[in-house]
Amino acid sequence: MSLYKELPTPVAIIDMDILQRNIDGMAARLAASGILHRPHIKSHKSAAIARMQLAAGAIGITTAKLSEAEVFAAAGVESILIAYPLIGADKLERFAKLHMKCGLLTTVDSAAGAAGLSEVGVRTGKPVEVLIELDGGLHRGGRQAGGDAVRFALEINKLPGIRISGLMGYFGTIYQNSGEAAFIEATRAEAALMMETAALFREAGLPADVISTGSSPAALMCRELEGVTEVRAGNYVFFDASGVGMGLASEDDCALRVIATVVSTPLPGRATIDAGTKSLTSDKAHGRDGFGIIAGHPEVKLAALNEEHGFLQFDPLTSPFQIGDRIEIIPNHSCVIPNLNARVAGVRGGQWTEWITVDARGCMT
Repeated sequence: MSLYKELPTPVAIIDMDILQRNIDGMAARLAASGILHRPHIKSHKSAAIARMQLAAGAIGITTAKLSEAEVFAAAGVESILIAYPLIGADKLERFAKLHMKCGLLTTVDSAAGAAGLSEVGVRTGKPVEVLIELDGGLHRGGRQAGGDAVRFALEINKLPGIRISGLMGYFGTIYQNSGEAAFIEATRAEAALMMETAALFREAGLPADVISTGSSPAALMCRELEGVTEVRAGNYVFFDASGVGMGLASEDDCALRVIATVVSTPLPGRATIDAGTKSLTSDKAHGRDGFGIIAGHPEVKLAALNEEHGFLQFDPLTSPFQIGDRIEIIPNHSCVIPNLNARVAGVRGGQWTEWITVDARGCMT
């Protein structure tokens, strides 16, 4: 096979037609439910793709890190939610500069975090807009839903320089499910917890205008997110082997692939490719074994990875591959792949057409 023979392997590619279809499909789905979209750009880290999302109707973007927000603000994005605690004088100084340049929101779940943001708001003369983060079940951060969140919000509401706008939650436990019925149930529970806490906020005289939640699975089930005002889907732009394994997507929905070359066939039933963890990530998939889907070869398993090698296993009585053959791999977790690359090849109709720059590659601070 000679997939994109002009590109050296291993190489990450994005099928731009699938990408556009995914972006437009999510935009239409959310619009039909009256829910705004603030997509999470950690999945692609590309200003070009963010512009596609904004053109489709997104109200802004979400970033995981301050450094990502700096990159996208410089690229012209005007509304950014930094969904991560901003702790430390260095972060607050950078945040203050960015705060004066564009529309920023951020999350808060601690008195120390609130005090730092309050100081920024007072010093700049521009209140910092914050969302109170709720713990969605992963216990990686956030206040506990209900009374704990209300008491915390009442305390920080007294601080100068802060303006509470509402609530944010990330319910990562949703990825433990598979099948539409289970995802619907999890999405309903997510919305119910958010809305119960929002009701307590309003009873206490606290603002709850923004109710921000929703991973890609929940966004796909957005008809169940009654009362939620915005979602932050990210992975939906690409999907991946995990999405296929959970029943959220088909292979035809997966826009991001990795092209690799067969470099050795050491034994019957074994072949080695030139893509390993540095090209594909060592992340396991939800709902399936192995380290990726080999497009067009459902009988072949990508069984293991070294840093620079991938190990294929198949029926030893068959010989599906020859040295030099190229294969197309749908990775287990697509969000990791762009950060491994300075640029990704955009393809259309089986032809390489453009380079997509990964503008926020390596942004970790």
